Amino acid sequence: MGLARLAALHGVATSYQPSAHRTLQVPDDTVVAVLAALGVDARTPEAVRTALEAHEAAAARRLLPATVVSWTGPDGSQPPPALTGLPAGTRLRVETEQGPAVEWEIASPGPPSPGAPPDAAPREDAAPEEAPGPGAGGGVAPPSAASEGWGQLPLGVHRLGVRTPEGAQDAATLVVAPARVPQPPGRTYGFMVQLYSLLSRRSWGMGDLGDLAELAAWSGRSLGVGFVQINPLHAAVPGTPTDPSPYRPSSRRFPDPVHLRVEDVPECAHVPAADRARIDELLERAATLRDGVLNKGELIDRDAVWQLKKEALELVRSVPLGPGRRAAYCDFLAEQGTALEDHATWCALAEVYGPDWHAWPAELRDDPHSAAVERARNDLYDRVDLHGWLAWLTDSQLAAAQHTARAAGMPVGIVHDLAVGVHPGGADAWAQQEAYARGMSVGAPPDAFNALGQDWGLPPWRPDVLAAAAYGPFRGLLRGLLRNAGALRIDHVMGLFRLWWVPEGRQPTEGTYVRYDAEAMLAVLALEAHLAGASVIGEDLGTVEPGVRDVLAERGVSGTSVMWFERDWTGTGEPLPPENWREHCLATATTHDLPSTAARLTGEHVALRHRLGLLTRPLEEERAEAAVEVADWLSYLARLGLLPEGAGDEEGEIRAVYRFLLRTPARMIGIWLPDAVGDRRPQNLPGTWDQYPNWRLPVADAEGRPVTLEELAASPRLHDLIAAFRTRTAPPGARSC
Repeated sequence: MGLARLAALHGVATSYQPSAHRTLQVPDDTVVAVLAALGVDARTPEAVRTALEAHEAAAARRLLPATVVSWTGPDGSQPPPALTGLPAGTRLRVETEQGPAVEWEIASPGPPSPGAPPDAAPREDAAPEEAPGPGAGGGVAPPSAASEGWGQLPLGVHRLGVRTPEGAQDAATLVVAPARVPQPPGRTYGFMVQLYSLLSRRSWGMGDLGDLAELAAWSGRSLGVGFVQINPLHAAVPGTPTDPSPYRPSSRRFPDPVHLRVEDVPECAHVPAADRARIDELLERAATLRDGVLNKGELIDRDAVWQLKKEALELVRSVPLGPGRRAAYCDFLAEQGTALEDHATWCALAEVYGPDWHAWPAELRDDPHSAAVERARNDLYDRVDLHGWLAWLTDSQLAAAQHTARAAGMPVGIVHDLAVGVHPGGADAWAQQEAYARGMSVGAPPDAFNALGQDWGLPPWRPDVLAAAAYGPFRGLLRGLLRNAGALRIDHVMGLFRLWWVPEGRQPTEGTYVRYDAEAMLAVLALEAHLAGASVIGEDLGTVEPGVRDVLAERGVSGTSVMWFERDWTGTGEPLPPENWREHCLATATTHDLPSTAARLTGEHVALRHRLGLLTRPLEEERAEAAVEVADWLSYLARLGLLPEGAGDEEGEIRAVYRFLLRTPARMIGIWLPDAVGDRRPQNLPGTWDQYPNWRLPVADAEGRPVTLEELAASPRLHDLIAAFRTRTAPPGARSC
C-alpha cells in the first residue's frame, strides 16, 4: 500500500489497461526502479515510509503547485484555479519574462479578480517588503491597473511568488498561454515524403534541402499543394554506419547538416580555383552515388554522402564571410546560446573520442560545463566553430525552404516532425543529463499488435526536472523546430501525457507508465506555436488513453487519421462514413511506418513480411484477413461512387482512396508521395533492423524503379491523382503550365 501511494504521488503507475476490460499489475521491482530514476528511494519499507513523510512534509509547506497555467482567451484570462483558497491578504508577485514585475493582493479568499478600486492597483517593480499590507486599499487589484484583469499578463513563462499574511512563502513557474494553437488556414492538401528518399538530378545521393525547396516551389505553384510534410531532420549520431533512422537522433534541437545543398551556400561561389577543382571532383563522386541509387538499385548511403559533403563544406568554410553574413552568423550564435555551444562541443568531442559520450574520458562525461570540458572546448575551438557554422547554414536553408513554400502560395508550407526522443549516447543526452532519467528507456506496453511490447532505446525526460527548469528544455526544443515551420507534427503526441518507461535490463512487458504535467506541456506547446504562427499535428495512432484526444482537440492540436484504421469500432465494425470523421485532423491513407496504398491493395505487405519471417500466423490466414479488409473498403468506395474504374484497376483504386479522404471534413489531407507513382515498398518496416533496408530507399514506381523529382513533376499518374484535389480544393485562379 505504501509503495503504491508513493508511486501515485510521483506519477508512476502500478497498473495499466492494455484493453478496456483488462487490467495488469506492474511488478513492484519495476516501480522501485522507476522511482529510483526519479530520485526516490523505495527499496525497503523503511525507505518508502521515509520518502512518504518527506513528500508529505514538503507538500504541506507548498502553497502552489510547481507549475501554474493560465490560459488566455477572447475575453482574457481567468485567474488559474491553483490560486483558489489562498487566504485574504496574500500578496502575489509576477516576475515577467520581459518588462517589469507586478504585484497585487488578495483581499478576500479565492483568486484575485478584476474590478478592484483604483487605490488597490499594484506598483510595477515594487519590492515585496514595499507592497501594500493586507488592509491597504481594500478590494483586489489586477496585475497592471485597477481596470484591467489577470488577462493583462503577457504571454510567456514567468515566475509567480506568493506570501501570506502569516509570512508563508512559495513560488512557482507561471505559464501564460493562448487557449489554442494556431489553426491551419482553411482546408488544404499536401505531400508527405521522407526527404532523403526524394532525389533530383542535383542530389548528392540523397534528397536534401535544395530538393525540398524545389518540391515546394513546383507543387505549390503548379498543383495547388498547401504543405509538404517531411521526416525529422534532427542531427544524427555519427557512426560506422550511422543509424539511418530519423527517429533516434543525437539532437532534436538542431538539424543535421547532411541535408545541406552545398552549392547553395553563398560562399561556394567564391572558393579559390584549386579548392574549386576539388569540389568539382566531389560533385562527380556524388553523381556516382546518385546514379547508383537511381539506376543500379543501390541503397541510399547517408555516410558516403556526408563524407563528400563534409569535405566540400570544409573547403567552402575557408572563404571568409562578408560583413553581412558574419553579422548574421554572430546573431545566430548569440540567439542559440549555450544550447548550440553544447551541441557543437559534443560534435567536436565525438570526432575525437567517438559518438557515445558514456565511453569518453571520465572528466568529459558528467558535466558539459566542467573545467575539463571547457579546456577541451578551447583546444577544439576550430571544430566547435565548424559545427556551429554548419548548424547556421542548415538553419538558413531550412528558412529558405519555408520561404520558398510560402512564396509558392502554400498556406502552411513545410511541416516538420518532432521525434519522441533522442539517442542515449548523443548530444542532447550529454548536454542535458540532469533532465533525462538514468537507466530508463521509452517504449510501448504489450498490445493487440505487439504482444511483447516495444523498447525504443530512448531515454525519457524526467517530469520533475522539467518542472523545476520551467520547461526550458522542452521550450527550447520547440522554438528551434518551429522557427522554420508552417506546422509541426509531434510523433507519439500521447507522450505529452504519459510515457512507458522500461528499466534497463528488463523486457518491455516489465515497464510502466510515468505521467507528465500535460497541462503545462500543452501550455508551453501552445505558447511556442503561437509565437511562431504554426499549427500542430499530433500523431495519436495506437493506444490512446481515454480523454487525451478530447484535451488535444480543446487546445487545437489536430490528430492523425489513417483510412484503414477508421472504422465503427463501437458498432458494426464497418468503414467509418466520411462525414463521421473528425474535422481537426490530418487525414491520410498511410504513414512511413505502414504499407503504401499499392502494397496494401495488392497484399504485397503480407508477402514482404512472410519473406522476412515476420508473420505470427500462417501465410494463408494473413493473406485472407488482409484480402477481406481490402475488399470491405473497395466495396464501400464503390457504393459511394468513388471507384468508377472498377475493382482490379490499381491506379483507380488508389485514386478512390484519396477521393474518399476528400469526402471527409478533415482540414488537412496528406498524400503519401510514393503513392502518387505506385511505390509498393514501405520506408520503414517496424520490427526489423538489418532484415530490411529501413530509411534507405528512394521513391520508386510500381516496378521498383526509382523516380526522380523531375520525373515526378512530369508523371501522368501523379497528375491524374492530383486532379481530384485540384477540382475540390484549388484556390480561385489557380492555374498550371
